[in-house]
Amino acid sequence: MGWSRLDGLRERVGFLSSPHQGGTPNAPVGAPGVVSAQSLAAQIRRAVGTTVRGKPQVVDLAVAAMLSGGHLLVEDLPGTGKTLLAKSMAVAIGGRFGRIQCTPDLLPTDVTGTSIYRSETGEWDFRPGPIFSNVVLIDEINRASPRTQSAMLQPMEERQLSLDSRTWSMPDPFFCVATQNPFGQVGTFPLPESQLDRFAMVISIGLPDREAEREIITGAGGVDMLSSLAPVAEPEQVAAAVRDTARIHVDPKIVEYVLDLVEATRKSTHLSQGASPRASVSLMHLARAHAAVHERDYVVPDDVQAVFVPALAHRVMISGRVDTSAAAEVLTWLMTQVPIPMS
Repeated sequence: MGWSRLDGLRERVGFLSSPHQGGTPNAPVGAPGVVSAQSLAAQIRRAVGTTVRGKPQVVDLAVAAMLSGGHLLVEDLPGTGKTLLAKSMAVAIGGRFGRIQCTPDLLPTDVTGTSIYRSETGEWDFRPGPIFSNVVLIDEINRASPRTQSAMLQPMEERQLSLDSRTWSMPDPFFCVATQNPFGQVGTFPLPESQLDRFAMVISIGLPDREAEREIITGAGGVDMLSSLAPVAEPEQVAAAVRDTARIHVDPKIVEYVLDLVEATRKSTHLSQGASPRASVSLMHLARAHAAVHERDYVVPDDVQAVFVPALAHRVMISGRVDTSAAAEVLTWLMTQVPIPMS
């Protein structure tokens, strides 16, 4: 296989280092059937690309997060398209769509649901909240109080929820896309490390280029195109594609490369805390998913490089705190120091 060396590294992941850079969807078109992860990824990329203009790398990473079986956190300034990306992913994937609009007075039961006592039957009737959806948009997650944020931990990690002495399973697939504004804006709460670790990757969209912005303001992209976006898959196909992605081949040299990169984060004097073993596992899942997005059934070093920064920027610490922008700079530099395996 032809493995290219580190090329255009900062262009691929640099967008992380700068902070400036509605109802249930209609039924999917076409009969359900077996679809490979590569084919499904291509369809979702094309669909989301009709609304999120000029950001193919962002779309690729979003689709990779979904195929990896993880969750996605999009952080950026208001108005850059965070909610649009999440909505577009939800429509393209199909299935049940739930939205959680986070505010400081949002209660945990507004997320998980609650039990209602039925006097006529003498039983408690559980009414599930929006978290019980195939695709969950958690809008402005850092505007929710820490207590409400904690209600999302178990579903995101274990795919189940313990409530009222019972355990409820999440639907399959279960994909959360959370958005957040930069911390420090009015009414925001910092996400704890345990919450951040539930996300497979964190990305930033950034500002569009001139051509993409022209398409947005003339109605050829952006929110105006969302109403015409149709699902390209059914939930069963997405769940099967996630399982298919987990079987993508990883050469032993790539495994060692991942271990070398993770070890570099732990030895770096620029980081006060390096990547955990769970981060290593997530990184490998994302590398497989990125390979599927680029229609390959094997992982190459470029796949690892493409997801390395967004997979770890929120899982390492600088001076005892999480700073994704500063961490992205360090991680980008570390990649240039670790030898790339040759085929």
